[in-house]
Amino acid sequence: MASRAEPADTSGRRDWRDVVRDAADLALLGILLTLAAVPLLTAAAAAGTASAAVHDWTRTGSWPSARTTLRRFGRSVLPGVPVSLLALAVAGLLAADLAALATGRVPGGPPALLVTALVSAGLAGYAGLVVVEVGGNGGGRWRAAARSAARACLDAPTRWAALTGVTALAGLLAVLVTPVAVPILAGYTVAALHAVAARRPVSADLTVGRQRPADPTVRRPVSAAVVGRRELS
Repeated sequence: MASRAEPADTSGRRDWRDVVRDAADLALLGILLTLAAVPLLTAAAAAGTASAAVHDWTRTGSWPSARTTLRRFGRSVLPGVPVSLLALAVAGLLAADLAALATGRVPGGPPALLVTALVSAGLAGYAGLVVVEVGGNGGGRWRAAARSAARACLDAPTRWAALTGVTALAGLLAVLVTPVAVPILAGYTVAALHAVAARRPVSADLTVGRQRPADPTVRRPVSAAVVGRRELS
């Protein structure tokens, strides 16, 4: 991946070459992520390592070295095996449940199908935030990342909903695009999850059309013209 540590333009503007370079870097990241996740048991380690690389890129403007990336991946393979098994089991059960409801093999009809789809989407959004959190701690501390993501989802439900939308859109695009482009989509999805997770929720004090009530104990400044009129009177 090309490093972006070179001196930045003093005007702060980015041209088309910067955009193309970033797109190529993310595409390569997605391809490497997919190749590393092919054994399935290494899927969690691959996702965590890719998330850590995107975390470094968004914070420092440059990608980690190949040596750092390989060290992170090797260190997170064994801790990530249970996570990979759990993720595969949950995904398989939800997919089987959705397929059974859609074909009418189990009772419930459209309402049960809708509820199951919403639960699946919410879990996917939570999993996306876990991937972001594990990227912030180096790509291997899944238990701490899961707890932190759970607290973040409860503290900011709108962010959870946005992450759910990102994962749902990525899943839809993965079905629509050609299979060759799916690995490229993986890199863009990781970057999109980091971008959405980094956005802070808007404070209630900044809500449009709503202002803080005036504090009666605070004296408002009086203009010089008003003071002059009071003296003349």
